[in-house]
Amino acid sequence: MARHPLPPAPASGGWHDGDPAAFRSFADIGPLRLENGDTLPSVRIAYETWGRLDEAKSNAVLVLHALTGDAHVLGPTAPGQDTPGWWEAVVGPGKAIDTEHCFVVAANVLGGCQGSTGPSSPSPDGAPWGSRFPVVSTRDQVRAEARLADLLGVGAWSLVIGASLGGQRAIEWAVSRPDRVERLVVVASGARTTAEQAAWTHTQIRAIELDPNWRGGDYHALPVGPTGGLALARQIAHTTYRSPAELDERFGRIPQNDEDPLRGGRLAVESYLDHHGEKLARRFDAGSYVALCRTMLSHDIGRDRGGQSEALRRVRARTLVVAVDSDRLFHPDQAWQMAEGIDGALYREIHSAHGHDGFLIECDQLAALLGEFLNERAPSRRPALART
Repeated sequence: MARHPLPPAPASGGWHDGDPAAFRSFADIGPLRLENGDTLPSVRIAYETWGRLDEAKSNAVLVLHALTGDAHVLGPTAPGQDTPGWWEAVVGPGKAIDTEHCFVVAANVLGGCQGSTGPSSPSPDGAPWGSRFPVVSTRDQVRAEARLADLLGVGAWSLVIGASLGGQRAIEWAVSRPDRVERLVVVASGARTTAEQAAWTHTQIRAIELDPNWRGGDYHALPVGPTGGLALARQIAHTTYRSPAELDERFGRIPQNDEDPLRGGRLAVESYLDHHGEKLARRFDAGSYVALCRTMLSHDIGRDRGGQSEALRRVRARTLVVAVDSDRLFHPDQAWQMAEGIDGALYREIHSAHGHDGFLIECDQLAALLGEFLNERAPSRRPALART
């Protein structure tokens, strides 16, 4: 990934080059007053960019990641970055979001643990925030991202695209800052958290909180953190990310190797979930997981705006809403209702056996839908929204 010189820093903030091998940069955006009245006295946002902002500042694209994602949308693993780009089939040179023509920005979410201010970050007294880290909402996260956009010289985004938790931030961008979003793509997400989504989220939070190493969230200086609780939370989440049919077809009643469930052994599906739980626990912070889950619990674009329908009427961006037809976490009906509420929005479905994770797996389908939308081969207005 090419690194390009940053513009001069304005008086209100400063630029901080990240580890060059990790292709990560940092921006201090100053204090941030939160929706609930709390204040973070100093906020840092980690981000990556690809391409160049054109002279008209008209080619900027904001990519928003999911719950345990990060700013590393494309590129190899490197020191300080132990995972490859998570959307390389969609973003990159010659891809649906073409970095040869677009200035693509991806920021690690406020509350995260990949360089942005979160529970593991130093507080003003030098110790990690831990249990003192306040609840941050989707609106707070978007406010932080808007500060970053200001520092980057981006007045309006040509495109804002997000999936899952990132889709919640994408729709909030279009509702709260309609003059700064020209085109909007929301993938496998919703305008507000449903009761079922809140129930799944609650169980994940509790799995971490019940780990004896959680210590109320103040474990960062200790040799062992709540990795068991975090792994269990991920297992709960991962079950919702895949479809029942896929799990049954892949695993059925197959035991794990020579293990016998009648003698306390595991089924293959149990081993599969153990693997994904342990994998996340090696790279993610439990405090950030809890913080971002609490963000999901509070997500509702209609709060104090007259409800969801009134809020969606604020959107002026040309909009594409994409659902995964087998998604049991963000059901297609939820995406359909969001699209119905946005004037002129297009609705499309990805066909997948994989469930919610289809937005990461069925990249050929998603790229084709983005190509249709971004190249305006799809009609911008239709008499009635068609479900396809």
